[in-house]
Amino acid sequence: MLGTRHQNQSRNADGDSDVDEFSAPLLIDNDPDSRIQHGSIRVCTSRFWFNYRHIANTLAIYRTVKRLGIPDSNIILMLADDMACNPRNKHPGAVFSHPNHEVDIYGDNVEVDYRGYEVTVENFIRLITGRVMPDTPRSKRLLTDDKSNILFYLTGHGGEDFLKFQDAEEINSYDIADAFSQMWEKKRYNEIMFMIDTCQANSMFSKFKSPNILSIGSSRVGESSYSYFHDADLGLTVIDRFTYVNLKYFEDIDMQSRSSFSDLYSTYDTKIIKSNPGYDTRHFKRRFDQTLLTDFLGAVAKAEITEKSYPLQRNITRDTSKTGSNTAKVRCGTASVGNAIMYILYHICLLALILLYLCATCFFFNNGV
Repeated sequence: MLGTRHQNQSRNADGDSDVDEFSAPLLIDNDPDSRIQHGSIRVCTSRFWFNYRHIANTLAIYRTVKRLGIPDSNIILMLADDMACNPRNKHPGAVFSHPNHEVDIYGDNVEVDYRGYEVTVENFIRLITGRVMPDTPRSKRLLTDDKSNILFYLTGHGGEDFLKFQDAEEINSYDIADAFSQMWEKKRYNEIMFMIDTCQANSMFSKFKSPNILSIGSSRVGESSYSYFHDADLGLTVIDRFTYVNLKYFEDIDMQSRSSFSDLYSTYDTKIIKSNPGYDTRHFKRRFDQTLLTDFLGAVAKAEITEKSYPLQRNITRDTSKTGSNTAKVRCGTASVGNAIMYILYHICLLALILLYLCATCFFFNNGV
């Protein structure tokens, strides 16, 4: 038993002790930042086999945030296609982001919340603004509040001020800016980190006006976002350059890391990425070099043991007490009634079977069968 037992005991009306008191230490968190809830939304908007790398981008980031402590219950994963089960996949049930095939980023415990044709602009907007249908299951809802730090990661094909969904519709920068404005008014976030890997990605956060949003994109207006690592087995590329550079840095951090976004940004090599990433802190209250990656990528439970205590009471039921006696009588009475009912039903069923047998015998006898 955790805690120290007090010597004093309370007495009931008969003078017998029926309650033991214990004291237990309280777990108190004095760090206000640790009360922040972490959420994560991963969206791959591309389908078709030749866009394999976009699925791999999303799953690789998904795997990273899970490793850093964010549970699946706080992650919304949207994949516009199922590459793991695609008939062209030489490795059924697996997805790789590197041609060495050492790490299956699809794995055995991936939880896809929106799949295939569920990944639409409408569902995305409904999800983040909280305007989902009443019958939407809990796993497909973004259950955040004004204490939530949310990481958005989007990847796919896009252009200046737009991102394609399913190669059939588009979401533009104004749509996302308006959705974030609704989120802020509805107190659905504390801070947002918006990361996007697509062509002309930086244009997608140019219209943001809501407070507490930090944005990072893979390319300037007029620039493309390029793929990396061609896999001869699969016959296509398996990851994008910008996402690869980020993942390479993320793999070296843990939940206790003090690395900032400034540290991450300093590792961006345009010779590898082949584009010019950008970031936007216009509406973010904290400095770029003082904002930790784990403020969005990870979740750490912090607790402090204190000597303060509170009483724990344990009731001791005595056979000689009136309460215990009455309880026993009620239980016995209930059991007796139940047994009697079962006994009567049994004999009724038995009698019915006998009558049915007799009727059948008479019928066959009279008809000469």
